[in-house]
Amino acid sequence: MRVIKKIFASKIQKSLPYILIIGAVIGLFASLTLTVEHIDLIKDPGHQLSCSLDPVLSCGPVINSKQAEAFGFPNPLVGLAVFGAQLMLGIVMLAGGRMKSWFWKFYMAGMIAGVAFTFWLMFETLYRISALCIYCMSVWTVMFATIWYVFQYMLAEKHLKLNKKFTGFVRKHHFDILLAWFVIVAALILNHFWYYYGPKLGF
Repeated sequence: MRVIKKIFASKIQKSLPYILIIGAVIGLFASLTLTVEHIDLIKDPGHQLSCSLDPVLSCGPVINSKQAEAFGFPNPLVGLAVFGAQLMLGIVMLAGGRMKSWFWKFYMAGMIAGVAFTFWLMFETLYRISALCIYCMSVWTVMFATIWYVFQYMLAEKHLKLNKKFTGFVRKHHFDILLAWFVIVAALILNHFWYYYGPKLGF
């Protein structure tokens, strides 16, 4: 945890490659695990999923939902491709590679599309499927953190030119804003599943 905080607190130009690599590794692990679980479930419908821990933290309903194959194939395959590319980008940056401004703008556009898809999956998981997948939530976390710090990098490198006061505020409070976002998501999850977790917490 200290290492991650130190990376986030350091100069964004130096820290982004590490953020991309760490995020990609987490995303690849989650996507690969979900892919394997999906295959095992196809082979054996009675397979006990490693991510099914209780009635709420149960990825079975998520994997078996139509939303889990939004493009006609398992969503984790998209994650394998996306996070594989992110890992390569992080390694290239770590090796000293510098991309043009147009690249970052296209990359941000792709990330916005990815986060929009993530928002949709979050909504469907919470309010339609009504179950949580710990690997999916890992991907959500990585997506939000990655796009936020790519945004910070683009501001620092002048690939995006926004209002100076706004830019100064988000760069000064980058970690606070990200943490606040995670607290909001956690509150939405806890609120929706309070019927289960409330009594367990003594309420």
